Amino acid sequence: MSSSSQPAILVLGGTGTVGSRIVSQLAASSHPHRILVASRNGSKNNDSANPRVQHVPFDWHDTDTWDNLFPTTTTANTANPTTNTNITAVYLIAPPTLGAEQVMIDFVELARGRGVRRFVLQSGSPIEAGGPAMGQVHAHLRDLGQRGEAEWACLRPTWFQQNFADQSNHVQSIKEESKVYSATGDAKLPWVSADDIAAVAVRTLTDKVAPNGEYLVLGSELLSYGEIANILSEVLGRKIVHVDLSSAELEQRYQSFGMPEDYAKMMGALDTSVKFGSENRTNDVILAVTGSAPRKFKDFALSVKEVWGSGGRV
Repeated sequence: MSSSSQPAILVLGGTGTVGSRIVSQLAASSHPHRILVASRNGSKNNDSANPRVQHVPFDWHDTDTWDNLFPTTTTANTANPTTNTNITAVYLIAPPTLGAEQVMIDFVELARGRGVRRFVLQSGSPIEAGGPAMGQVHAHLRDLGQRGEAEWACLRPTWFQQNFADQSNHVQSIKEESKVYSATGDAKLPWVSADDIAAVAVRTLTDKVAPNGEYLVLGSELLSYGEIANILSEVLGRKIVHVDLSSAELEQRYQSFGMPEDYAKMMGALDTSVKFGSENRTNDVILAVTGSAPRKFKDFALSVKEVWGSGGRV
């Protein structure tokens, strides 16, 4: 069997926080699938030592890049050519803009028309099926599944532990001010590791039995931003404090980092929701699906502490 005829899993946003971890975990596994890593840079990144990993260009706003993922092969009946992509499953991560739900649904329909059977969507813990944004894509996949027209899963992870090391607003404030900012008061969240989200994703993409359901992906510890600050203080050996802002103040802060106003308002509203208890919950989904316990925040912080430097004011 040639490598191009092997079954493939397409990971959209494959160089991002969760997508890159899905790719790494698939590449390290015994699954026979090729792994198509979709990003705007695409084939420019094709320097992987693993021959099963192939980078492909993809842009949500350029449908030509969609078509190129699904080349058409002509059968004896040339009037009705069939497709042969060998893509068995797609991991769907939205672009970092609002209003992308219809574009994502259009892509799902294109992929279904080219023979893709399974779709795994990354949404968010606050978003129910049928709700705004990814809730619309979630509902579409659920409806397809109920009609037997697709296999599907929707992952709804809570706030990422990696936010503190990947997002410039957190990195800068921890490194330069010894502060973390939020508008959540002393409310608690079940912070989750992107590695654990990826592990759940790998199972839902590759299990022989179709998942056909949603997974609320939560960590096992309920921690407020103040408690996060205390853990960071212990890890870094200097005092980190939580600064509790109003929603409006937080929105202004996000905009100062270049976030569009509408997106900043959405983020402020999410913090307000957290403040009133929306994320004060946990479950055993990660352990049940992967067989491994969720990663603790302190272990994550210890693994990346260099990103926050050693300076700051106590």
